[in-house]
This record gives sequence, structure tokens and C-alpha cells, in this order.
Amino acid sequence: MRFLSLAACLVACGFLHAVPTYNGPVKAQEVRAREGVGNFLTKLKAGKTVTVAYLGGSITAMNGWRNMTTKWLQAANTNATVKEVHASIGGTGSDLGAFRVGHDALRHKPDLLFVEFATNDSGRKPEDIWRSMEGIVRRTWKQDSQTDIVFVYTITIAMTNDYLNGMCNRSASAMEQLADHYGIPSICFGPLVTKYLAANKLVMSAKQYENAVSKDDLDREKKIKELIANDPRILFARDGVHPSEKGHQLYLISVANGFREMWHAPAVNHARHLAKPFIEDNLEAAKMVPVRPEMLYGSWRKLAENDSKMKSFSNRTGDIWYAREPGDTLTFKFKGKCCKIYDLLGPDGGQLWITVDGVRTKRPVPRFDSYCTSHRIATLGIYDGKDGVHEVQIEVDKNEPSRQSVAFRLQNPDSELSSPKYRGTKFWPSQILLIGDLVQ
Repeated sequence: MRFLSLAACLVACGFLHAVPTYNGPVKAQEVRAREGVGNFLTKLKAGKTVTVAYLGGSITAMNGWRNMTTKWLQAANTNATVKEVHASIGGTGSDLGAFRVGHDALRHKPDLLFVEFATNDSGRKPEDIWRSMEGIVRRTWKQDSQTDIVFVYTITIAMTNDYLNGMCNRSASAMEQLADHYGIPSICFGPLVTKYLAANKLVMSAKQYENAVSKDDLDREKKIKELIANDPRILFARDGVHPSEKGHQLYLISVANGFREMWHAPAVNHARHLAKPFIEDNLEAAKMVPVRPEMLYGSWRKLAENDSKMKSFSNRTGDIWYAREPGDTLTFKFKGKCCKIYDLLGPDGGQLWITVDGVRTKRPVPRFDSYCTSHRIATLGIYDGKDGVHEVQIEVDKNEPSRQSVAFRLQNPDSELSSPKYRGTKFWPSQILLIGDLVQ
């Protein structure tokens, strides 16, 4: 007789929860209808007002398949009114998406939610992808179990071998396992793009044109454009990632194919899927909590509504505070197991000392990096560990971080890095990202 290990016995008896196993690459299929989007289509066909939210990264944030899809849905159903919620942020994955889905998408009460993170999640482990993607799904259906969800998988030049071999890349394959569990339809853009690529009707990036013209040629950019214009093949994406207009049109074809396949799907209540999580420690409880004035000590100010950063980012962040002087401090307590700060990085960003439960970082953490020729949304990791009550203090350091990492992006590094644009010790927090709750 074989005896089970203690862990296996505990799992079998329900004392421990087994972590799902990644099953490896999934066969690439343009559309997997599963339970479809019958709730959304029922309203659309009835000529009602419907809201479509798009949660994703830069490929969805740029004008392309997102707004094309909204226009296509509206044109195909002229009696209905289709409203769009742009809830995408470049350079972000489903890990941040799980925290911001409520603020950026769900507060608009969407009838349909597209989730696009296969590209930006491509370097993450399947278990981590499941945790954040499942958090998005469960948070959505706990708000409204009749909101339909579609997983969308974009393709980049790094994924072409996978799709040419008929398989999804790893992140999309992991998402497919989760989609199977919840009956969520998926639309995969890889098969159609690589069909054109295999037939020599498409070029994935502009690299071959760029390599054909000397870097010393004064008319280099003009000649590259001429080579592209004279090639009858579709240039999918100049950088191999962010599609051209024609690349996005291919994406739209796949979306349209998906809706045609799901056109007769019945309306369903997704609540029954919430009984059994796919992975127990998913990010369903992830949330954003605004930074409040009583947490701030020093010379803090709230950015004015007409500030350029507020105009650019407040639709995602809400109110943005900024620390103006070294020694300005943000302090709060929380009960939970994960905490981050939703803030901005920028050319005049400073560096911070972070103290959690009395333990200070060994060195200050910069709010500046090699991409900081302008400001952008970012997250600052604070704590990820055991559940409990934790005290956080974040203090602006008196010294500026080194700016040399951005020098290679500048035309005149010496003069530009000494300009006021690249000087400062600023810190711009807006929200606290929590798995847990603040403690008064």
C-alpha cells in the first residue's frame, strides 16, 4: 500500500490548496467562444445603450483596434449606442490592472470588458499571471455577474515563432487555462498575423529597411520611409510591437470574426463561476485607496486641476500630491500583506527612504529611470509579505538621483542634464495600492 505525503493528504482533506499546474503551450486559435458575450449582445441587438471598457497596455491605449472595435460595433448596430471606456496604460500588465480595474473600468459599469495583457505579461510566471488576471475577473463579476469579459491576445515579433508553430506564447497559454475555468471567450490576434507573414504578405518590423540604409546617411529616415512605401507587403509594426494602422486593421478582422462566432450566444449569469477560484491567493481583494492630507507631513501640495500632469494622468490617478522639499514624509498604517504606491516618475523626480515596521531601506529608491525624458505613471513597491498590521514611512531624500541613465536619449546630454528640467527631488503619490485595509 502506498502512503500519500503529508502535503498530499492535507490537500486531499482540504487543509491546503493545490496550486494549478501550467500545462504548457496551448494551440493557437483565433476565436474560442466558450460562453460568449450573450449579455452584451442581447442589449446591443435590442438597440440599448451599451458600455465597452478596454483594460490593457500600450497596444490598446494607442489609437487602433480599441477605437476601431467601438466604431465597428456602432456601425454594425446603428439602433444601439456604444460608449467606450479607455482604461489602458502603456507599459503596464495585469499585476497593476488588478488594482486599477475598479477605478479605471468598473466604476463606469461596463457591459463588456476587454482584457489585453498577453504582451506585457509575457515575462511573468503563469502563477503570477493567474493571480492578477483572476483578480480582474472575480472583481468584475462580484460587481456585476452579467458583465461579459473577453481576453484578447496581441502578438509581437518576439512571439512569431510560437505562432508560426501553431501555438500561443506562454502568457496567452496561461490565460487560456484561466479562460477555460471561467468560460471566458478569447480572441487571439496571432493566427491571422502569422498567416500573412507565412504567405510573405507581411513584415513584422521595419528592421530590414533600417538595416538597408546607412546610419550616417543624412536622408536616412526619408529613404527608410520610401523602402516601406514601395514594399507591397504590410508593415505590421515598425518596432515589431505597436501595430501600424494596417496591423490594427488585421486585429479588427479577428475581433469581427470573434463576434460573428459568438453572435447567437445566450445571455448567462456568470455568478456560478465564483464558487471555486482557480488559484486561491488571487488578487480579487486588490484595491486603490487615495492618499489623504492627514498622511502628509512637510511642505506638500495637491496639484492644481490645470497642472499639465493632472491633465495627463488624473483620469487614472485621481488627485495627485507632490512633495516639494527634502524631508517631506508620507506616513500610514495598513493591515494586509501587500502595499504599493501609485505615483509618477519624471525627469525632476527625487529619491525616497522607505521604512516599514521600523526597518529602513539600505539605500534611497529613485523616482527616475532611463525613460524619464517626460513624466509617466508608475508603482513604488513598499511591502509584500506576511499578513498583519504594518507601519509605513516614506521620506524624500535631500540628494537627487543620478540622471546619467537617460543621457543616451538626449541630443545634448551635458547641457540638457544641467537644465532645470532634470533637477529636483519631487515625489508625486496619488493612491495606495493595497491587498488589505488602512488602519486609522
